[in-house]
Amino acid sequence: MSDAGSSDAQIIPIGTNGRPGRGTGRERPSAAARSLAGGPKKRTPKPKAPAPEQRTQEQEPAPTPAAVPVTRAPITTEERHPLAGVPVGDWLAAFQDAALEVFGDQWERRLAEMMAFMRRRLAGEYVVDEYGFDAEITERFLMAALRPIAQKWFRVEVRGVENIPATGGALVVSNHSGTVPVDGLMTMVAIYDETGRFLRPLGADLVFEMPFISSMARRSGATLACGEDAERMLSGGELVGVWPEGFKGIGKPFSERYKLQRFGRGGFVSAALRTGVPIVPLSVVGAEEIYPMVGNLPSLARLLGIPYIPITPFFPLLGPLGLVPLPSKWLLEFGEPIRTDSYDASEAEDPMLVFNVTDQVRETIQQTLFALLRERENVFR
Repeated sequence: MSDAGSSDAQIIPIGTNGRPGRGTGRERPSAAARSLAGGPKKRTPKPKAPAPEQRTQEQEPAPTPAAVPVTRAPITTEERHPLAGVPVGDWLAAFQDAALEVFGDQWERRLAEMMAFMRRRLAGEYVVDEYGFDAEITERFLMAALRPIAQKWFRVEVRGVENIPATGGALVVSNHSGTVPVDGLMTMVAIYDETGRFLRPLGADLVFEMPFISSMARRSGATLACGEDAERMLSGGELVGVWPEGFKGIGKPFSERYKLQRFGRGGFVSAALRTGVPIVPLSVVGAEEIYPMVGNLPSLARLLGIPYIPITPFFPLLGPLGLVPLPSKWLLEFGEPIRTDSYDASEAEDPMLVFNVTDQVRETIQQTLFALLRERENVFR
């Protein structure tokens, strides 16, 4: 290059010391360059401290934040740390809501009664009679557990309850059906709810050979179906229940429903004659349909030592689901009492008299069953 060209050229140092707008040759940067640079930052001037002689009491430094009490809003469930404990107030509120849901408006009184009941049971301050009957357990637990089934599932309707004596001994004689003896339990609930009296059932030997069932049967008032126990209960003023058909009644096929089987040898009549108590016939309609028995496995039943193994339209085909009873509509009708106090106790040894009274009871129940079946329009309502 020539010396003239060298003298006219301007040397721009590398770095930040170059002139603004050097790319355009102008002293002022372009608008695009100013937007990229962000423009000059505005600085806020610091206030000048007043002179010492101008400071007043109002201008003293403010107290530090640590000296000022801070009030916070309550911590909600969403804000609380997952590992933090549940406040006691939340536990108490949840407990009160649960008690209100279970016990109703009177939950405090009911809860106090429950706690008193538990204290008595733990301390052994309860009464069990000579047969093992525990009235408190039966009323509070067995009846409470069976009552919704009777009222909501089977919708039990009771008739002729005025025929049950309010006091004193009496013998309730009923037909037996249903493949599983649920009718006895429903009868116990119906009598207790209508009269306030406990029905003391007479059970078969098999009932008291089962480990758990035997204990529950004793505590609920049942005893062995023998003449001596029945007479002692009747003489003591108890309301005794008997199902003379036994396993022949509950194990009969569905095609023979509501046809009474043989009433045995009339042992229950002999007990009533010896004690002079009335016999109240009971007819139950609806129990035959809860487990329609269409078959049986007698060989397997003999092997297991039980009367029968039922086959229903739902069991064992549906497994445990087939054990749920069908919600049939139940009718319980108590007939007019058959008096026995006009007979002498020694006449209980007369087989013809015992047979005639037994046949009278059986015929009364059978005719009432036929009348109730004619009246019933639908099995399930």
